[in-house]
Amino acid sequence: MLRVSQSGYYRWELSSGKPKRDEVLTVEIKRILETHPDNDNYGALRMQQALENNGQHAGLRRIKRLMRESGWLHETKRRPNGITKADNEAQKAENLIARDFSAEKPNEKLLTDISEVQCANGKLYVSPVMDCYSGEIIALGMDDNMRKELVVSTLEAAAKGRDLSGAILHSDRGSQYTSAAFRERLGHLGIRQSMSSTGKCYDNARMESFFATLKKEKLYRIPTHLMKMEQVKTIIFRYIFVYYNRIRIYTRNPGGLPPALYRARYAATAA
Repeated sequence: MLRVSQSGYYRWELSSGKPKRDEVLTVEIKRILETHPDNDNYGALRMQQALENNGQHAGLRRIKRLMRESGWLHETKRRPNGITKADNEAQKAENLIARDFSAEKPNEKLLTDISEVQCANGKLYVSPVMDCYSGEIIALGMDDNMRKELVVSTLEAAAKGRDLSGAILHSDRGSQYTSAAFRERLGHLGIRQSMSSTGKCYDNARMESFFATLKKEKLYRIPTHLMKMEQVKTIIFRYIFVYYNRIRIYTRNPGGLPPALYRARYAATAA
């Protein structure tokens, strides 16, 4: 009467009561998002990698649909503004990176830049150094000004415990990076300087991408303009050195390995 075959009926009976594929994926996505507070920034691509790491395979369209239905996809509402003031008089280093941000080993190519964050008691200037090999932030300077001392101290922090002789450090053409003090320290450490062309933001695109990630995933989601500078410093430090470097899936690395873990794997292999 129902026009259902006997085999079809038993297939239905066996599957009844079992969770559907979408339900299983939604539960797993929720579990991944709840593993760490900052995981709620994961988009579909990063979530796909996290699922694969846990043995769950799904297409991007399905993941995006499920995350959208559950309200787990976020849209960026603000964009960072550039603050570089180029020094047109100082001697310029050539662009050694040439938009090739790949590296064969750690400490081969480094990127740096400065970004600002509005706090209740003034602007906080953030100066990181990124290793192109793993995407790890190996040094971080923060101050209420962006004088040359900020970038020099960040460089000193990057060189602490590392042999950077022969490394390339790429930046924009800001006056901090063309200062005599900064160049002198580069020479002492044996680091070659590389600089973006004037007005060419893509020349340092990977560093710009990091700032966009920091602001979209963390700073734009909290009222930094109502918070004291020291409190914002602590939030940025923890996000970078506890979460970004060691926990957050980094899609450029094989298997989405976090930057610090990918660098550690290289060190273990070399040993």
